[in-house]
Amino acid sequence: MSHDSSLYAQRRAALARHLGPLGVAIVPTAPERQRNRDSDFPYRHDSYFYYLTGFTEPNAWLVVQGNGSSTLFCQPKDLEREIWDGYRLGPDAAPAQLGVQTALPVTVLDEQLPPLLDGADAVWYPFAIHHQLETRVSTWMDSLRQRVRYGAVVPTAQRDLCSVLDEMRLVKDAHELDTMRRACRISAGAHVRAMQTSVRMLRAGEDLREYHLEAELLHEFRRHGSQYPAYTSIVAAGANACVLHYRADTAPIRDGDLVLIDAGCELDGYASDITRTFPANGRFTGPQRDLYQLVLAAQEASIAATHPGARFTDAHDATVRVLTQGLMDLGLVDKTQYNSLDSAIEQRAYFPFYMHRTGHWLGMDVHDCGSYHEPTELGHSHVRKDALSNQPIVNRPARILRPGMVVTIEPGLYVRPAPGVPEAFHHIGIRIEDDAVVTDVGCELITRDVPVAVEAIEALMATA
Repeated sequence: MSHDSSLYAQRRAALARHLGPLGVAIVPTAPERQRNRDSDFPYRHDSYFYYLTGFTEPNAWLVVQGNGSSTLFCQPKDLEREIWDGYRLGPDAAPAQLGVQTALPVTVLDEQLPPLLDGADAVWYPFAIHHQLETRVSTWMDSLRQRVRYGAVVPTAQRDLCSVLDEMRLVKDAHELDTMRRACRISAGAHVRAMQTSVRMLRAGEDLREYHLEAELLHEFRRHGSQYPAYTSIVAAGANACVLHYRADTAPIRDGDLVLIDAGCELDGYASDITRTFPANGRFTGPQRDLYQLVLAAQEASIAATHPGARFTDAHDATVRVLTQGLMDLGLVDKTQYNSLDSAIEQRAYFPFYMHRTGHWLGMDVHDCGSYHEPTELGHSHVRKDALSNQPIVNRPARILRPGMVVTIEPGLYVRPAPGVPEAFHHIGIRIEDDAVVTDVGCELITRDVPVAVEAIEALMATA
């Protein structure tokens, strides 16, 4: 990963201003996790920690003080361990490399934290994320409390650091957007590769399985420098596409099937997230085309609703309106049961076929941090009863979109056999997902290097 220490120093300085002159923030990175016996899961740093340091080694901690100073605790140099586990930056080199004021061995963390907390009015750390972090903070404060008679001052407040960092991370800077665009280009190329592999293998009469296409995705991710998939890839053929969190497995992909692929790479700490649904043989059937065109029309309405000043929920509302009307037009929803389109929406007639939201924040995490409620309107809410469950739901004003926020736009339809549902549509699952950067005038789709229109998909697969 490339490293510009000034970028992370600016973020630490912005955080320090939020803490106040006497605040102290503690941010650990993620621990290593054992997979089984002597094998660990591939290591991935904590996003909050990386956001403030750009440092990817395990077993490290960052302390930021309200006066602007920062202390990194990291693994000490150990040439013998480095033979086995790889290079360590070490405390001596960390200040120059990372731009922190001080770096110490992580072995002295418990010894050094109480003095760093002495005199602070509040200690900030991420709540409910790191196992036993609250206990360790209490231990450090207890140690400091033992020295009150000698003049030590113990923080009187503990505050959730996520509340500050989530707001900082929600609006992406130019560096972050550049990285995300590159990640999306790699992921788009992987989707193109999977589409063309599908039709090529079927055309050659080869046995085609979901895992074959997953392998193509992973190959393309890594070939272009991605460190990991951003999440476990979904490759779902036929009826499997009606399972929202399906994982690529051994199921055969047959001529005539639709294939739903939801996959994206992570590049330099930032995620991409693309879903495409395509005919395995390169040609949509009539019912497949009808449902696909409906989902695409819903996505286009959602894209138009994504712009500065709009609410986060506007895209979902636009999707639901288009899908509900289309479901009634195609006969999947009995329009005679409802007085109007608004009535059908209010009673959630679409829900058997569309049961998820239309998007989420995207950034360092594929489901990125940030409140979905507008912070300037937190006192406003109203309670309504859900039409299907009859349970009370508290509605709060949705987030107002601002330039630099990044959202996914992902409507879908999932048709399982049910009374009244035309058989021609049974077992069809379709989702179309793009990543959108909110701009000054609208939104920029950064995942359209893979086609989305019916004709464009068929043309791409015809050239495989």
